[in-house]
Amino acid sequence: MAGDGSVSDIEAHLGYWLRTVSNAVSQGFARSVEAEGVTVAEWVFLRMLYDVESIAPSQLAERMGMTKGAISKLADRLVEKDLVVREANADGRRGQTLMLKPAARQLVPRLAALADRNDATFFGALAPEERIQLERMLRRIARERELSDIPTA
Repeated sequence: MAGDGSVSDIEAHLGYWLRTVSNAVSQGFARSVEAEGVTVAEWVFLRMLYDVESIAPSQLAERMGMTKGAISKLADRLVEKDLVVREANADGRRGQTLMLKPAARQLVPRLAALADRNDATFFGALAPEERIQLERMLRRIARERELSDIPTA
């Protein structure tokens, strides 16, 4: 029977609130980076490359928790946008490496600033100690559930 109290209210679930906030945070960030001409997945890809001179697509796939095919498609899009270059391995073996082009090296800090502003917009309502506590709790849940894939959507 509807409304008899035997079914928990949707708002009684932490997952509901987490998803509500997560959707807003993700959508706000997606709009920001899309205004810069990239998707969130492309931003993550670029950010991962930013810290290395070059990387094999298979290593990047492993770090990002994505398939090699998904990395290849992202690389194709970023090569087309003139942000990434593919080169044959220098050691003459089969395979390629991925590197950021100068335009991407300039873009990544701007995108990181957008990520910082997005965090400030959504989590600025928390006191600094609350933010630290929330991050600790989320990290603990991720660790205990062995959640290691980098969110790209």
